[in-house]
Amino acid sequence: MPADPRPLIDDDRLDDLEREVLGRVRGRVLEIGAGDGENFGAWHPDVDWIGLEPDADRRVELATRAREWRHEGAPLDAVAESIPLPDASVDAVVGTYVLCSVTDLDAALAEVRRVLVPGGRVVFVDHVIAPPRTVKRVVQRVATPFSRRLCHGCHWDRDPEAALEAAGFTGDDVRRLRVRSAPFGPMPVLVYDGHATPAPPVG
Repeated sequence: MPADPRPLIDDDRLDDLEREVLGRVRGRVLEIGAGDGENFGAWHPDVDWIGLEPDADRRVELATRAREWRHEGAPLDAVAESIPLPDASVDAVVGTYVLCSVTDLDAALAEVRRVLVPGGRVVFVDHVIAPPRTVKRVVQRVATPFSRRLCHGCHWDRDPEAALEAAGFTGDDVRRLRVRSAPFGPMPVLVYDGHATPAPPVG
């Protein structure tokens, strides 16, 4: 089987890259699957942050950390497939390691597109499936039924880039990398910074 040709980086470099792309967003920003607030500190000071987190325990910690970072709004108790916000109400949507675990990827991305202003920005960082005919891809296929049950619905064998394009997004800065990890070796990662493309004319 062929080796994965994607660039190999360390965790520290990935952390720096995540902070770089998150720091680019401005305005009213929705973070889906915000977890317990690990991305606080990466946002530009002008960002008006809104968090969405379906897990109750994580949401409690998220609310506490949000207040510490002077974001006063309570995190939304919702899933990405049903975002309780009006159409065209946010300037950007961000998610780190969340598209791998949504139940319905297409529905989630349709909701992201709906709540974004025209031309709004999307930033996603996710681990993704390895290239075809690689050992890593085989391992991911075998592991996914277990990771879905044990790791908050995580799919090791998902790759959202095609779904993002189908949902009406265009990548402006798209990077496919491998990140050193154990015990299963380097993990393929997608860093996607893009925007919503104009909707087609009606009629």
